[in-house]
Amino acid sequence: MKLLEVIRIPETSDETYEKMTAWGKALGKTTITCKDTPGFVVNRLLVPLLAEAVRMLERGDATARDIDTAMKLGASHPMGPFELADYVGNDTTKFILDGWHQKYPDVELFKPIPLLTKLVEEGKLGLKTGEGFYKYDKGTK
Repeated sequence: MKLLEVIRIPETSDETYEKMTAWGKALGKTTITCKDTPGFVVNRLLVPLLAEAVRMLERGDATARDIDTAMKLGASHPMGPFELADYVGNDTTKFILDGWHQKYPDVELFKPIPLLTKLVEEGKLGLKTGEGFYKYDKGTK
């Protein structure tokens, strides 16, 4: 990953912040700064996107393949949300959402998703188990 999110809280000294930013740059990373918010920047945007894609599938708005294709071609994403969820692990996505939901129970985006829960309960975690939203044969859909 080319990115390092440097999280700055009120107690973070300027010296510590500057050292972390310099360390990230020394590793060849692009550094950005974010306050301590759930998921920081990348996951705070990414996980709700994955959740909304699953909710669209649950409602029958489109197939997983069509949603993935739409995001790859329409938003220039390198992979669609279902491909990404399977890559990351459906259990990981559910774990993140569950934690956020416990901390922020009134945030609609963080509410549990029955289809995601079902897949995890069935052991369909994605690439690591050979099946998630897609079925995989030796790493291919």
